[in-house]
Amino acid sequence: MSQREFTDISDWIIESGLVGRRETEIIDGVCQRLDAAGTKVMRVQIGQRILHPVYAGMGFLWERGQGAVQNDWERASSEVDDGLSGSPFGHLFEHKLSSWRCRLEGANEPLPYTILDDLRAKGATDYAVFATGFTEGAVTDAGGKGYAEGMVSSWTVDQAGGYSDGELDDLTRIIKTLGLAIKSGRNHRMARTLLEVYLGKDAGRRVLSGEIERGSVRSISAVLWYCDLQGFTKIADVTPPDELIKLLNDYFENMVAPIHEAGGQVLKFMGDGLMAIFELDDTDPSDVCRIALDTVEEARRRIAEVNRTRTAGGQPTTDFYIAIHLGDVQYGNIGSKDRLDFTVVGPAVNEVSRIEAMCRPLEQDVVVSSAFSKAANQCQGRLISLGRYALRGVRRPEELFTLMPKDIEA
Repeated sequence: MSQREFTDISDWIIESGLVGRRETEIIDGVCQRLDAAGTKVMRVQIGQRILHPVYAGMGFLWERGQGAVQNDWERASSEVDDGLSGSPFGHLFEHKLSSWRCRLEGANEPLPYTILDDLRAKGATDYAVFATGFTEGAVTDAGGKGYAEGMVSSWTVDQAGGYSDGELDDLTRIIKTLGLAIKSGRNHRMARTLLEVYLGKDAGRRVLSGEIERGSVRSISAVLWYCDLQGFTKIADVTPPDELIKLLNDYFENMVAPIHEAGGQVLKFMGDGLMAIFELDDTDPSDVCRIALDTVEEARRRIAEVNRTRTAGGQPTTDFYIAIHLGDVQYGNIGSKDRLDFTVVGPAVNEVSRIEAMCRPLEQDVVVSSAFSKAANQCQGRLISLGRYALRGVRRPEELFTLMPKDIEA
C-alpha cells in the first residue's frame, strides 16, 4: 500500500465518522479500499462492549462478497464471555497483549483455536487480532466485573504468504482510525438509546435533537394514562427485595410493551405506577381513544398471563388500576438548572391521578373520564357510566366510566 493510498483510506474513515455513516457501511468501505490497495481482506470481525440495558456488547462481521452485518449480545446470554474464553480475543486479554498473529499457511501442527482451523479450511493464510483501547478506564457490569473499554478486531487474509510486515504496520494504524470512527458512532447510538430508555422514545429524540432548555415546553392534546399496582404496599411488606424487583419488572414489562406497540409514550415510573400519553397531533381523537382502549384490553390480557405464570411458580400476583383521561398539557423541560425532567404538567395531569384514586372505592380496575368518553365516538358501546363523583382538588363533579364487561357487551 502506497502512502497516498493509506492517507486516502484514513481520510475516508475520518469523513465517515464526521458525517455519521453507520458502522456496517464504514467497515465495508474500509475492507473494499484495503482490498483495492493490495492489502487483501478475506474476513474481519469487530467487537466491543456497550452501555445498554439489554445488550452487553455489539459486534460486526465482514466477509468478502457478503458485506458487514451487526450482531448484538444480550446481557442475559453468556455469549460475550463464552465468545472470549478459549478464543484469540480471549488470548489478548489473558496475556495483556495489544495484538497477536497466527500464520495459517503451511501450519501442519494443530492450531490453538477452533476458529483458526475453520478459517484455514476456507483458504485463509494469515490471521491477526488487535485490541484498540478507547480509555484507560473500564466498564463495570452489575456483578462488579470490569472490562477494558475499547474495540477488539480480527483480520484474516487468504493471499499467498499472508500479511507482510509492512501491511501489518499499515493495518495497525488504520485500525486506530477505524476505532475512532466506530467509537463516535457507538457513543451517539448509546446516547440515543439511554435517552429513549430513561425518558421515552419521543422525549429522548427531542432532547438529543436540542430541546434541552429549561422551560422549553409546548402545549399538546393527549390521552393520559395513569396506573399503579393494586395492593403494592402490602405486597412490599412481605416480599424479599430481590423478588419485589422481579415482580415490578414482570408487570411493567407487560404494561409498557403494549403502550409502546400502540404508539404511546411512557414518560415516567413513580414507584409502582407509571404515566403515559397518546398524543393526538392531527389524528382524529376518536381513533386515539380507540387505540388507548385497545391497549388497555391488551395489557389486561398480558397481565392475566403473567398472573397465571407467577401463580404456577408460587410467586405473589397482583393487577393494575388504570385511569384514562383526555386533555391539554404542557410537554417539555421542567425543573432546576442542573436537574430537568421531560414530562407533562397541567390540570389534566392532576385530574387523571384523582380519577385513578377512584378505582379502588369503585371496585373497578379501569376508570375513564367524561372528556375521554365524549371524544371516544367509536367506543360508546364499550363504555358504561359509573355515575358522577366529586374528585379531590377538581372543582366540578366528574362523570366516570369503565369498560363494559364482556359478558354484558356480548
